[in-house]
Amino acid sequence: MNENKQVLFIINKYAGTGYQTSVEGRILSRCESLHIEPTIEFTQGPQHATELAKVAAASKKFEVVFAVGGDGTVNEVAQGLVHTTQTMAILPKGSGNGLARHLGISVDFKKALDLIGSSFTISMDSFLINDKLSVNVSGIGFDGHVASLFGKGGKRGLIGYTKLVLKEFFSFQEFDAEITIDDTSYKKKAFVLAFANSSQFGNNARVSPNASVCDGLMDICFIRKVPIIQSAGFAQKMFMGQIEKSSFVDIVQGKVMTLSFSHSMPYHVDGEAMASAHQFSISMQPSSLSMLVPTANQV
Repeated sequence: MNENKQVLFIINKYAGTGYQTSVEGRILSRCESLHIEPTIEFTQGPQHATELAKVAAASKKFEVVFAVGGDGTVNEVAQGLVHTTQTMAILPKGSGNGLARHLGISVDFKKALDLIGSSFTISMDSFLINDKLSVNVSGIGFDGHVASLFGKGGKRGLIGYTKLVLKEFFSFQEFDAEITIDDTSYKKKAFVLAFANSSQFGNNARVSPNASVCDGLMDICFIRKVPIIQSAGFAQKMFMGQIEKSSFVDIVQGKVMTLSFSHSMPYHVDGEAMASAHQFSISMQPSSLSMLVPTANQV
């Protein structure tokens, strides 16, 4: 990033497990050392980050707009910047930080601040699921069900999420998925049907280890319900980035998808629960978002 430039930081104080006042001071100190002029805005409620990002993109005033928060904040900022020339960046402060981890951004905030001085950008893909923007991983089925409950007061963080998963696992059943992917039809049973732009949900739980945010393709992950006796081994594969080796997982790629169900299905967009639906239309948006990254490595 060039010196004497202006950057905007959109901060969600309520992301993750809470806000520390030191965050603002560290941002200001790092910008001062780089001779960068920072502007800080705090979100005031749902979709405020999108409004702030839209105004920033229209003004063409800022070299980079930073989303400071979790995957929900990242998604809201991206909504305001997608299909514009404005560069976006992420300083992760959430409970999962899936996209940030995929992009190689440290979840240690002090280390993540190094991104402010980066000069590497990528043209990143995004996708739409029922006209809602997704930049990371969205899903239908059990993960959508859990996201709905998690958003109603579940304790944030990996421990709280894990407890909720274990509580709900036995009662949620597999479903029949009929999906058309680029004019090819599939009929499969699934417990989770994940649509992956990046490789992971968050916390290094990699649902599609080989996914790329720059290939113009989505990874569609059909995950069967794993018998409880095999769940530990399955979880190990997921966190080691080897889930595709599991007999309970089938991953295909595509650009345009349609699905229909006989009853409404729970789903989430980048971890945020949506109202259940029985029909879904999903499409890729290649190279639709300019994103600042730590290195020039392919992601």
